[in-house]
This record gives sequence, structure tokens and C-alpha cells, in this order.
Amino acid sequence: MVDRTGVLRRTRIIATLGPATDADGVLEDIIRAGVDVVRLNFSHGAPEQHAARAAAVRNIAHRLGKEVGVLVDLQGPKIRIEKFAEGRVVLKAGQAFALVCKADAPPGDINQVPMSYLGLVNDVVVGDTLLLDDGLVALRVERIEDQTIHTTVLTDGALSNRKGLNRLGGGLSLGALTDQDREHIKHAAAIDADFLAVSFCRSAADMEEARALALAAGAKPHLVAKIERTEAIAALGEIIDASDAVMVARGDLGVEIGDAELPGLQKKIIREALDRNKVVITATQMLQSMVDNPIPTRAEVLDVANAVIDGTDAVMLSQESASGQFPVKAVESMVRICLGAERQFEMDTDFEKAPRNLQRVDQAIAMASMFLAEHIKVRAIIALTESGGTARYLSRFRASVPIFALSRHEPSRRRMAMMRDVVPINFDSRGLPGRQAAREAIKHLFGLGLLADGDRVLITSGDHMEQHGATNTLRLLEVGQGGQAEGLGVL
Repeated sequence: MVDRTGVLRRTRIIATLGPATDADGVLEDIIRAGVDVVRLNFSHGAPEQHAARAAAVRNIAHRLGKEVGVLVDLQGPKIRIEKFAEGRVVLKAGQAFALVCKADAPPGDINQVPMSYLGLVNDVVVGDTLLLDDGLVALRVERIEDQTIHTTVLTDGALSNRKGLNRLGGGLSLGALTDQDREHIKHAAAIDADFLAVSFCRSAADMEEARALALAAGAKPHLVAKIERTEAIAALGEIIDASDAVMVARGDLGVEIGDAELPGLQKKIIREALDRNKVVITATQMLQSMVDNPIPTRAEVLDVANAVIDGTDAVMLSQESASGQFPVKAVESMVRICLGAERQFEMDTDFEKAPRNLQRVDQAIAMASMFLAEHIKVRAIIALTESGGTARYLSRFRASVPIFALSRHEPSRRRMAMMRDVVPINFDSRGLPGRQAAREAIKHLFGLGLLADGDRVLITSGDHMEQHGATNTLRLLEVGQGGQAEGLGVL
């Protein structure tokens, strides 16, 4: 929320919940500090734990009068080594080390370790480079014999239980959704999750399967495609089109494509998502040092700021908030960095490059609103919306003014909490003709301290506001004394 003296933070903040946020008062503190969406990481913890956290978030948000979305992040087919007999080994470059793809393999030691994915033996060839623990340990495949992959260690490093494995360049054959994920989608539906993140998706078909499973479970969450496989880059356009949002999941993606390629690819994904009218999240190790330290490094500050300047909708905290020592400080730092970066953000929409021959009226209204906002001095854009679709189209153009999105539907407001520049607000326009609904919206925002006498605003609405996708009208209003709308005109 924003007031007349405060500064609107345009970029949204996602925080992962975990043991650190379970401590007394911490969850409320991070929501007060500025969290817009919480992430429930289904790779860890029991469904009952996540359900309790989601309920606590909803209770706190309701009490504070905030709209806070809930994102369920599916584990996906993460390939992991199994356990060592001693819990940990230290590998040396040049030594032989084996990956055993047998169900009855014994616990690991300095010479070998069993794999969770027995099919790995069929996915690799001699000469492949395998990366463990986000690339901290590298192995070269030398030969494959009797369901065992024999490798040479390329880098010194410690290796402990259940660390992840990637193949440099990608190409592993696991599907995006496991049987466990299918069960977790039912749990996500049971807690009424606002967003469902699909890990390691490879194609639009993966997203369509997840959507069908969610619908079958009685839920309609917005789907987030996590871009973390090499194969997803080749199918990026179709994946974005099949999703409601995308996440630049830089951990596994960086391991598969190499660190040097990651910065440019991050910018490409953000740009492609905005061009296709979808929400985009930048994630992984954004303030990693704050797991153990109360302030971020300068490099981390620049990393977050660059994502903001590139136009990302949201930035995400993972371990920093879930299990770090300073979860509240991490959120406060993220807020501070976002605000600083937004002051450097120069909004200059090139309408010559805007899409032509639009098929949707609400999208055309959004584009017209943004064009006017650049050429007429206005305080804000107000969207009377049912589903939040108009607000999403408005936010794709990166306005120089806030977008107040008024909806009577709580799920719609929570989903809009992910959209950059958008401030979701509870407002019921049922039964009101368009002109009166616009006037009442102005009075409501004036009462909240978000508008003042003399402010000019653009307002989008529809003739039948109870229908999704009904936005067909754009008005220019000036706020008169006491919040009355004056000079009302249809543009």
C-alpha cells in the first residue's frame, strides 16, 4: 500500500517460508516489512506444515489489511545422489568415483554413491560432465558398466547426502511432474494456493498437464513455469504462452548452461515474458550472504537492482528467509534495494513497437491508458477489474504512475500482488453503472488517502463489471473537493 507521503514500491517481493519464519512474530514481521507473496517450498516439509503456514499468512494478512499471495513450489524431478554411510565425503580431483544406479545399492563412501534416479545410466554418455551440488563438484563420465557410471573427479570438493546432480548442457529425460508432484497439486488445491510453480518444465505440454491436474483438483491457481532446464530455453516462447508467469530459476539453470551465459539469458527471459504479457520472477541466491550476515554484499545489491531495472515483476528470497539468521533484515534489504533501483528506472515505452491488431478490447484499453499516462500528467491509473486481467495488461507497459486495481474478488487481489506497479484494493462495484462505479472508486481511494483534491486519474471499467474480460471504457477524471469526481469524460 502507499500513502501521500510514502513512496510506492513497484517491484514485488516473494519470501520463502521455513523454520526461520516459524519463530514467534517473524511471519508477521516479514509481512509488515513488505512481503507480497509467500513461497511454500514443497521440496521440504510435510503438507500439514505448509497448510498451517498458509493459514497463518492469510490470518495475518487479513488482520493487517494486506493482500498477500501464496505460491506453492513443486519439487519436480530433481536428480539427487542418495546418502553416504558417514554422511559426507571429500573428493579429490583425479580420483575415480562411481554413481550406482541400482535400487539395492549400499550407502555411499569415498569411491561411490547410489543415485535416486536409476535411469541416469541411460541418459549419459562417455565424455559428459556431471555437476553436483550446484556445480561445486564436477565429474567426467569415463565409462558405463553394469548400471554404474564410472567417472573421474574434476574438482576438489566435499559432497554430502542428497545433493542435486545436473548434466552440463542439459538433456536428461525426466518429465516435469512426478507422482509426488501430482499428490502435492491436490494439497495446493486444498489450501487454495494462488500460484503453482512447476519445476524443471521442458515444454508447454508440461504446463498444460499441471493446469489440467489443478483443475481436476478443483483449483485454478496461476501457473508459474520455472525456467531451469536447457530444453526450456529452446521452447521458451511456447512455455511462456502456456503459463501465467515465469521464474528465472538461476540455480539449476546456471549449472546447466554455465554461469557466463546466465546474465544475458536472464535479461532475455524477462524481456520475452513482458512482450508476451506475462508476469516474471527473478530468483535464487539474490541475497545469499544474508543467510549468515545482517547486510548484503555490494555484488548482491547490484544483482537485485539490475533485475529491477530490467523490469522483473518480482524478486525472490529463498534460504535467506526460510532458514537464514536474519529473515526480517533480508526482506527490509530487498525493499531498500528495490526502491533504490526503481529511482534509476527510466520508463520510456516505445509505442511504435507495441503489438498491432489486438484481439482483446481490455488489452487495447490498457495500451491506450498507458499512452495517455505518458502524455497527460495523472496521479494514477485505476482499473475496475474482476479477474485482474486488465491490471496485468496495464502493468506490462511499465507505467510512471501506480495502478490501483479494484476488485471484489479476494483471489484476484492476491494474484495481482505479484504484478509490478499494481496495488490491489478491495472494492465492490456490483450493480453500479460505469459512471457511478468510477465516481465511487474515486471516493474510496480518496478515503484511503491515496488520492487528493486536484489529482487527475485515468480509470478503466466495463459496462458489465460482473463479467471477466468486460473492460471496454477509459475515462479521464479529476478529483474534486472531498473526493468527488469532476470533469468526468469518456475517452
